[in-house]
Amino acid sequence: MSKSDPLRDQIIAQFDTLSAQLQQAARYLLEHPEEVALVSMRELARHAAVQPATMTRLAKVLGFQGYNDIRTYYAETLRRKSDGFAAKVRQHPTAAAGTTESDIAYQMLHGLSTQLTTLCAPETLKRITSMADRLAAANKVYVLGLRSSHVVAWHFHYVMSLLGERSVHLDGPAGTGGDALMRAKPDEVVLIVSIKPYTVDSLALAQLAKDKGLAILSITDSEVSPLAGISEQTIYCPTESYSFFHTLTPALAISEVLCTLLAERDRPTALDALQHADDHHLQLKTYSNTLPRRSPQGE
Repeated sequence: MSKSDPLRDQIIAQFDTLSAQLQQAARYLLEHPEEVALVSMRELARHAAVQPATMTRLAKVLGFQGYNDIRTYYAETLRRKSDGFAAKVRQHPTAAAGTTESDIAYQMLHGLSTQLTTLCAPETLKRITSMADRLAAANKVYVLGLRSSHVVAWHFHYVMSLLGERSVHLDGPAGTGGDALMRAKPDEVVLIVSIKPYTVDSLALAQLAKDKGLAILSITDSEVSPLAGISEQTIYCPTESYSFFHTLTPALAISEVLCTLLAERDRPTALDALQHADDHHLQLKTYSNTLPRRSPQGE
């Protein structure tokens, strides 16, 4: 569904005023709009882990007479779309009898390729380039990602550390990760990666940094993410997966693109920094320069 859809905008605008159960139902509508038009209210409520009556209450809060009206709205919107592949990707059917591991691998990889393609939408590309501008202008970039999001934050920090000294990873031992913000200044920014379920420490550090006057830049999964309301700039990435756990592939792709854009801003300086890193690793013998001889087959 289009990001400029009026109902979507209304849900996002009213989200913080809703009860916890209504928020859960509303978020499911935001993340699975095609499904609203395709399944019954009871099935949708089951998928959203709420009572069917909650869906009815949500429809009325949004100005509809009942759930059927909101379903009709989504159905009409769906008919205007040129294709409905996204709906298929968002479904997570139980593997049918006879499904092979190759089938599962195909479903996962095909879904990931589709999600990566959605990042090429003009609005997302605009957000990515705008965030690259903001990161390039900052004197220092603090990077935070906890639990599963750690891999994305670490990747960004690692690549940026090869390009210079502006990146600080908020990941200290013994719970000291946030200590680096003690001397943070308003001309610096914090890049936070967090998806549902959002870690308490990520949100607390984000709010602390904002209170200190730092700009919050976030990579997250939804317009109703708690990070969206406090971030100066946000890039949204899909996380739904055919598997039992969320995928971080789109978020990692965003990190790679941001690093590349930042390196391209000053290509000569970036090349000098990378050469310095190569020389350092060569002295440490970090990487193997010769591959061990492979044994002939059969030996």
